[in-house]
Amino acid sequence: MRSRCSSRKKPGLSSYAKDPQEAAESLVSLLEEAEKVVPVELREQTPVRVGATAGLRALGAERSEEILQAVRDLLRDKSSFKSEPDWVSVLDGSQEGAFAWVTINYLLEKLGKPYSHTVGVVDLGGGSVQMAYAISEKDAAKAPQVSDGEDSYVKKLVLKGTTYYLYVHSYLHYGLLAARAEILKAGENSDYSNCMLDGYHGKYQYGDDTFEASGSSSGATYSKCRAVAVRALKVDEPACTHMKCTFGGVWNGGGGDGQKNLFVASFFYDRAAQAGFVNPKAAVAKVKPSDFEEAARRVCKLNVKEAHATYPDVSEEDIPFLCMDLVYQHTLLVDGFGVDPYQDITLVKKVRYGSSFVEAAWPLGSAIEVASSS
Repeated sequence: MRSRCSSRKKPGLSSYAKDPQEAAESLVSLLEEAEKVVPVELREQTPVRVGATAGLRALGAERSEEILQAVRDLLRDKSSFKSEPDWVSVLDGSQEGAFAWVTINYLLEKLGKPYSHTVGVVDLGGGSVQMAYAISEKDAAKAPQVSDGEDSYVKKLVLKGTTYYLYVHSYLHYGLLAARAEILKAGENSDYSNCMLDGYHGKYQYGDDTFEASGSSSGATYSKCRAVAVRALKVDEPACTHMKCTFGGVWNGGGGDGQKNLFVASFFYDRAAQAGFVNPKAAVAKVKPSDFEEAARRVCKLNVKEAHATYPDVSEEDIPFLCMDLVYQHTLLVDGFGVDPYQDITLVKKVRYGSSFVEAAWPLGSAIEVASSS
């Protein structure tokens, strides 16, 4: 949940798995921020919605519902805004991806134009990663059928009077923090140590699972870590029964004009800025997937102490995983999504809109979709 002034709150709701009440209370400061920009006389008419994402999805139905109910109670009892119980929910992954696409294309003033003028979006969160881009009606008709209970590959959206067929897929377990767990699992026979910096002795916890994550005295090795990352991505998944797949047997949408300009967001931007190949003060930056490889090769040669000194903007808890994170990001783009290593892509944190910069995140897309359908 974000106010109009783009306030952010960390950690997310899923971090309070054992205390739903504390999870709800964590939103109070955001409500207070929203109250500063919404006049008192308009608050009762101003809807407040809360959409939880992959972190809460990963907790399971019972625990996530307890947190959502605590949030509903908070909004009912302590908020001056308009709220309804069903406005507090867990977004499915395809909604999250679609909203991120709407946000960025709206801010770039692409909505209302032909689909070939829009940009594709890859949004790397902590628990999941989404790819979304517009395809032709003809290609949309070729989309493979999915099993009951799974999100369909194509969403039909009508925005600014134009119909878009949006290929969107969310890969649960392949957000940056979740992918660490997948890589550690894939390298259980000590292969994972090829991704960990020398000098780190510890474990990694994700959700209810804990993984051995210590480095070895020989340190990390880029090429060997990349092999483990490819394995974790299931790039050669035999379940790929349709035309072309990304990874894990998932249809890739067929490509096309809507994918030729890629905007990549969230952890992609954060790690690039921390690794020093993007100016952290810049809202957007042009890079190539190969930049992540070059940065990974530099980091993987270091031990923990050297990495601390070289990358002071990376938190102490993330430093041991910096080699792994950068290797994964390069592998995800090139092996997972099939992006050419030397293709220009745009890293984006905020997009200029008028005289201000607006965060390139899914909540704005959600608000636009609500306004468009009401």
